Amino acid sequence: MSALFVGIDLAAQARSTGMAVLRDDGDRVVVELAMIGAEDEDLLEVLDGARKAGVDVPLGWPRSFVDLLAAHAAGTLPAPESTGGAWRRGLAMRATDLVVHESTGLTPLSVATDRIAHPALRWAGIEARLREQGVDASRDGSGLICEVYPAAALRLWDLPYRGYKGTKNAAARDALLTALDRALPWLDWNGHRALCAAQDDALDAVLAALLAREAHAGRAVAPPSRLRELARQEGWIWLPRSGTVPHAPGSSAG
Repeated sequence: MSALFVGIDLAAQARSTGMAVLRDDGDRVVVELAMIGAEDEDLLEVLDGARKAGVDVPLGWPRSFVDLLAAHAAGTLPAPESTGGAWRRGLAMRATDLVVHESTGLTPLSVATDRIAHPALRWAGIEARLREQGVDASRDGSGLICEVYPAAALRLWDLPYRGYKGTKNAAARDALLTALDRALPWLDWNGHRALCAAQDDALDAVLAALLAREAHAGRAVAPPSRLRELARQEGWIWLPRSGTVPHAPGSSAG
């Protein structure tokens, strides 16, 4: 029986939002859809019927930052000894961001202090709509949705992970696609490779869908028990297990 895996590279505006659908029928994995310009309704429609979806956007904010905003709004914030860099960093990064940095050397953008907050706000609205529809959109990845970070995954897969974004980096993007073709010969681009070569948002959406497939198969790292409750609030980036590239359909390896 075929399984559909969705990937979303979420931007604040629909025009820069990439969306992809992979179909794993047990014999091959086909890119059924890759596109740019996904509206909220497009995302909600494609998520209906998906086995798992990978979303490249922070699903939540650091608990310490949320607590600070509430205390600041109420005028009850305790006076810190210093407002220096260490204090601010403790508010800016989520637990999962720190784990990603420890595992890969890469530092995710701070949803508390960077422009990534704009697409994160968009996702908060989409999550609310999913919840209203009865969809399990738990931020820890235990439901339909899992948060992903394509660049970190590429690094763990020992594939090119830097410098492939933007119109000026078409050559680097083509090199990455060539490396993906070698590593994943079973992936059928189904006519969508040219778009992914031209648009990094579409490519990241395909990578997000691949990561959703990995998470569903148990080949990605779930939040440890000590961070599970925190991940339910802040979100959790599902990294692939180090050195384990996605397996071909029908493979018994796990």
